[in-house]
Amino acid sequence: MHKNLKTAAAAVVLAAFPFAASAHPGLHAAGFEDGFIHPFTGADHLLAMIATGYWAGQLSGRARFVIPAVFVGLMMVGAALGFHSEAPGFIEYGIAASVAALGLLLAFDVKMPPVPAAGLVGLFAFCHGFAHGAEAPATATQALFFGGFVLASLILQGAGFGLSLLRPGKILSRIAGAFITLSGAWMLGNA
Repeated sequence: MHKNLKTAAAAVVLAAFPFAASAHPGLHAAGFEDGFIHPFTGADHLLAMIATGYWAGQLSGRARFVIPAVFVGLMMVGAALGFHSEAPGFIEYGIAASVAALGLLLAFDVKMPPVPAAGLVGLFAFCHGFAHGAEAPATATQALFFGGFVLASLILQGAGFGLSLLRPGKILSRIAGAFITLSGAWMLGNA
């Protein structure tokens, strides 16, 4: 089996593994480790982060680095606003829609100028961050908990970025995008 095909297959298996889990189970305590583990515990954040990194890796110029930075920055803004709030119902729809939309961007190999691309991922990031903040334990030390999930999000985006550099080909990228889109559609139906 070709090396790139093995890598793509491994990425799909990795992305599908925690599918049954919810990214927001409310089982988190209060420290850095708990914040770090949080993004790995559910398919919605896992798929969104990997897809964001992968999509950014397919773009050119500064957009390759601006997109992940904007995602993390606006995710932190959303988290700070959500920390002492309850997430409104539309936030979960926004998270599910982000997964579906990012999958479509990959499936159709969409290239966007940096400003609209950053605006789009910024909207998605705000929803993800708000949910993280709203579901952080009341006893959490904000800086530690948020530092953990920001680092984990950067690692997941880096994994997606790294996968894009392997140049798996348009067919595999489209298949992965379709899988992510279908996952997002399923999440929308269950939000």
